[in-house]
Amino acid sequence: MLALSLQFAIACVFISLLLNAWRLIIGPETTDRILAVDTMYVNCVALIIMFGIHTQSDVYFEAAALIALLGFISTAAFCKFLLRGDIIE
Repeated sequence: MLALSLQFAIACVFISLLLNAWRLIIGPETTDRILAVDTMYVNCVALIIMFGIHTQSDVYFEAAALIALLGFISTAAFCKFLLRGDIIE
């Protein structure tokens, strides 16, 4: 039962990842694209965690934490660039 529910969750997150990629390409404004990239990071972290649960390996959880950290930093840098036009002051 766990394997079936895990496969269903992976399929749902993968579909949401595809929809985020569509928003990234089609998005009319830059802020829509930034939100799509940020949501894609969250979806990738969820996929990696679910794959780690599936394989019962701890390495994937460390990779997910690293990707989550990079996603937060890049979103903050994008937003700062939009507000000020420069990342480093």
